[in-house]
Amino acid sequence: MKDFFSNLFNRNNDPKSIISFDVIDPIYSYLYNENGSLEFKIKGIQENVNVNLFYFPGSFDHEEGHAEIKKAGFNNAYEVLNELYKKIDIGPISEENMQAGLEYDFIHIQFYSAPSAEMKKYFKRVLNNFVIFFCATNSLETNNFRILYSSSHFTDYTKGLLGTEYLDFNNPKNQTEEIGIKDFKIVLQGICQYLNLQIPEGVELPSLENLLEAEEVTSETFEEFIKLVSRGDVDDKLISKQSKKLFKNFQKETKEYHHKVEGHYEFFESVNAWNSDWKFDPEDAEYFISEMIGEDLNFAYPEETYSHDLFPYIQTALEKHDLELLSYETYGDSYLFFVANKNDVGRILELSELTKIEVVQL
Repeated sequence: MKDFFSNLFNRNNDPKSIISFDVIDPIYSYLYNENGSLEFKIKGIQENVNVNLFYFPGSFDHEEGHAEIKKAGFNNAYEVLNELYKKIDIGPISEENMQAGLEYDFIHIQFYSAPSAEMKKYFKRVLNNFVIFFCATNSLETNNFRILYSSSHFTDYTKGLLGTEYLDFNNPKNQTEEIGIKDFKIVLQGICQYLNLQIPEGVELPSLENLLEAEEVTSETFEEFIKLVSRGDVDDKLISKQSKKLFKNFQKETKEYHHKVEGHYEFFESVNAWNSDWKFDPEDAEYFISEMIGEDLNFAYPEETYSHDLFPYIQTALEKHDLELLSYETYGDSYLFFVANKNDVGRILELSELTKIEVVQL
């Protein structure tokens, strides 16, 4: 049984926006009637997307849930839900409905996005939590929704929910929300495609691609990767040799780290790269990056600034040349830097995921 209360907002149903009731309601219907949990890959989104249908109070009716609710200072799941409803201006659940055991559903969509410029200093990616509650606006029927958002990990699920904030997807508060909302539109399109749900005519699609079509990895995939990482400054014979070797190692499908990265260091040694200890001086950065791009690069930075704290200043200087500094993920206390054309970075990251040659934005 489901039951939703009215709120004071206008209805969220922009006929051109994919973040609308007419798109989200069929997703809810599938989750409610068919399968309440989905996990799958969407092109352009890091790692898998998780979509789950939960409900108050049942989804919290277990020992861990009870402990989390008590720890948060509440007596039951309904009190937690009323606290969330305050954030989105939905009327509270009455004692009568609590006693009747009515159920209140919500959708929780999780996925990762690239970090904002500020967050790049601390994180390689940011988790998005879009928590969708349904309601009724000027109607006795469910015809609307509100979204709570958080970029935190829900290690304590109740605490995680209580830490969410109302999301005005037309007016993001910061760049993290802005990036998350942009990707959320792609995710909604991908969910509809995955579930074979028709998107209403007139909705502006965020992508014209097949978001579920897995790109086949071939030797040519590695060739493209090498050309982009090297900015085309590699001999054709070397490209052919390296791509075949990397593809052969890729096909081994080993889980052991030293086998997975076999040939990666050798490859980066064949292109213009800089292998550095985790701690480096600005003078080192200026010298080696100048070597990589073939011209002098000088950048301003505060005194006593070293290592990763230099990245924002390096990137600002490189941006003037339409370039960006990236690194191979060494999983150690060192960097393996290279410089890419800024317009190629998105594709490099896609190819990185396909080839399992892990590249990190700095």
